[in-house]
Amino acid sequence: MVPQDLISDVAAFVRERAALETGCETGIDGLFAFCSEKRTEFQAMIYEPVMCLVLQGAKEAHLDDRTVRYGAGKSLIVSHALPVTAGVIDASPDKPYVSLALQLDLATVRSLYDEIGPLQEPERASHSMSVAEGDPALFDAVGRLFRLARDPVEVQALAPLVLKEIHFRLLRASHGGMLRQLLLHESPASRISKAIALIRDRYKATLPVADLAAEAGMSQSTFHEHFKALTSTTPLQYQKELRLMEARRLLISGGKSVAAAAYDVGYESPTQFSREYTRKFGLPPRDEKLASAPLAQ
Repeated sequence: MVPQDLISDVAAFVRERAALETGCETGIDGLFAFCSEKRTEFQAMIYEPVMCLVLQGAKEAHLDDRTVRYGAGKSLIVSHALPVTAGVIDASPDKPYVSLALQLDLATVRSLYDEIGPLQEPERASHSMSVAEGDPALFDAVGRLFRLARDPVEVQALAPLVLKEIHFRLLRASHGGMLRQLLLHESPASRISKAIALIRDRYKATLPVADLAAEAGMSQSTFHEHFKALTSTTPLQYQKELRLMEARRLLISGGKSVAAAAYDVGYESPTQFSREYTRKFGLPPRDEKLASAPLAQ
């Protein structure tokens, strides 16, 4: 059962900061509060390694052919950076979508592993984006972390301890298998993480799958199989998603022409860029740029 007072406190916190639909920082590094009084359009974004605890309402994320729905009382663990399309699907003014999201600190996870050793948790097939029922102890710890923000002195003294507790509970969670796998240096999860870091760092460049496989220390066929299993997409599609989302940011900011945005993110053909952009976002890049242009005064 989700604590009702925590729902009220988080919703009030976001409303006071006029951050409905966008969410806001809480004063604790990596902890964000969200409240939406209406369903939202699905938006393309990158889910960084994160834990999301849904207090009320529901959200849905699409990753290629995989759909993940997480509602009240559920916790989401994302172990790898993933390009998704996500939106709030259950919210109203009387019963808004409310959640708390914490960016995962893999250094904290590794330090726990060094302290306590391998966790003897029963493993099951896991994915880099998994949902399960939120443990009452996890709700308690995340709620305590959120309330620490009221006092900067308590943040400084106690937040590191509570953050360590939260990461420990996520490591032991039934859907924390991929986090546990990340700690094993030679595991597929760890190797694919290296390849993802390379793609993100060099997304504008031409990246042969052979080079990515070499970075992961795998054969091309094994690399492709594990990449698809972890991310529900292929390495080249992953890179394309990054390019298109960065191009969209450049267009909406208003500083780039369509052709310039295409070239800036690594496309050699503006025509191909426009075609793939339209398929991804539902409208041509030129229309996106016009729609985001400020009105003349």
